[in-house]
Amino acid sequence: MSNVSFVAEKEREQGFTHVLFITTGSVASVKAPLIVQELLNYKKVKVTVVATKASLAFYSKSDVETAGVSVWVDDNEWSPGYKIVAPCSANTLAKIASGICDNLATSLLRALASTTPTYVFPAMNTLMYEHPLTSEHLRIVREVLRYNVVGPIGKALACGDIGIGAMTEWGDIVQTVVDRFQLQLNE
Repeated sequence: MSNVSFVAEKEREQGFTHVLFITTGSVASVKAPLIVQELLNYKKVKVTVVATKASLAFYSKSDVETAGVSVWVDDNEWSPGYKIVAPCSANTLAKIASGICDNLATSLLRALASTTPTYVFPAMNTLMYEHPLTSEHLRIVREVLRYNVVGPIGKALACGDIGIGAMTEWGDIVQTVVDRFQLQLNE
């Protein structure tokens, strides 16, 4: 798909709930295939994934594409020579809060209508989460952009630390979408 450009209108299907699922450079991205597969168990749901380069260190595009879901990356929007240094990682959270649009994921978020229900599930190391800039970024995302921020939660993290910073459990993320859009299971 790297030769094809992302065009949102081509991804829309009348009568469906469309979930744009953005994965970023957090180890919690390993849960992406589980979330996508579970969402596909519901009637009239279409999922499209936008993955930052950093998120693909934690899962394979093919794990999602085999379920019939498109995975879009920067190469679909930006020329192959464009480089980025990039749940919602601390890096992406800072970009969203600052209005930076240097990859497909942040550009899409910037282009969303302010009425689009948008949920952010932070996931990062405890020290990153406790950093003063993180609370300011979360404030901007909540109060200025009016995004719904869910989590993070406290538990043993992938880095070995125990504390707050883990992404909300993947099943709870699915349930958030199910509740928001009143989805019904396929029969």
